[in-house]
Amino acid sequence: MSRYPQQPVQITSPWDGDVLNRHDGTETDQGLTIAIEGIAPADQEVLVAGRPATRAGERFRAEVTLSAQRSTITAQCRAGADSVRLVYDRRSRKRYRLSVDDNILFLRDLTRDMPKSLFDHWYLAFWREMNERFGAKIHINIYHQCDGFILPEMPDIWREEWAANAHWLHLSFHALQNEPSWIYRNAPGRRIARDFEWVTDEIERFATLKVTGNTTTVHWAEATREGCIALRERGIERLIALPGFHPNGAPKTSYYLDPAHVQHLLERDAWWDPETDVIFITCDEVVNSQSLDNVPKVLDDQEKSPHTSELIELLIHEQYFRKELLNYQPEIKDKVIASLEWVSERGYEPCFWSEGLLGNT
Repeated sequence: MSRYPQQPVQITSPWDGDVLNRHDGTETDQGLTIAIEGIAPADQEVLVAGRPATRAGERFRAEVTLSAQRSTITAQCRAGADSVRLVYDRRSRKRYRLSVDDNILFLRDLTRDMPKSLFDHWYLAFWREMNERFGAKIHINIYHQCDGFILPEMPDIWREEWAANAHWLHLSFHALQNEPSWIYRNAPGRRIARDFEWVTDEIERFATLKVTGNTTTVHWAEATREGCIALRERGIERLIALPGFHPNGAPKTSYYLDPAHVQHLLERDAWWDPETDVIFITCDEVVNSQSLDNVPKVLDDQEKSPHTSELIELLIHEQYFRKELLNYQPEIKDKVIASLEWVSERGYEPCFWSEGLLGNT
């Protein structure tokens, strides 16, 4: 998709910002050969990356080989020019990550109970079991506060233990608190920047920055463009989106993206916004939102397209593990296990999206 839909020369495929891999062309040791397609005045020669394109009426097509991780490809003729900026995921492979949103209560428990080990707490013990059984890498997104607790109260006595487990267990900013739900939907950048710094400073204090990376999920995947730029300026390069639409057609849980890009993200594993330099990664399944029987079926649907199943993002929420809460789900651990069995049986490798390029190191 062209950035300039009114101009006479338009690259229509791939889209500006596409993250491309082996499923988008032919890959060799030299790189990834892809087709560049678009429209231009029918009576003019079109050069793509300096070479003549084939023409069919207004349509043009040319093949180019990507070798760098980021490339700009230009199509030009007498009437004008257009370009697309692309990311190349070289030698991509199937990989996944499991993230947990809305976390604060287990940190309150640790502060109250002061166990000898982090893993004496049932919640972290379960996640360690998932790591030991499946190799899963777990990314926990946390709040700054909840009723009766603020993150500065969290002791630092387990600091070394956090650091020692950072190869499979990460922490990052999620939001100031659980309510209001869409706290950053219309918030200025300075507000999300403040809350991000509050949470990240505390993580550094009690767990070290070894447990952090360049990826997070903002609460409800809602933030303004200004807010996402504020996060990017503070080292966040990747954001998890849950692309979708409200009944009136307005985008939801997709940050500041417009409807066309939300639909595009639904059909891709990831998309890079070159203007903000943020990569949006599609969440494939909110595990707690499905019945136990349906957990693998949702992933089966994602697997139907290679463009939505190279990277699998599994998401779940802390509150569904809490027996004292009304939204507790007795089968929640079984749902997690079902999702991890699905990816493990199909040869997906566990990763953090902050490792290399989206887990490709």
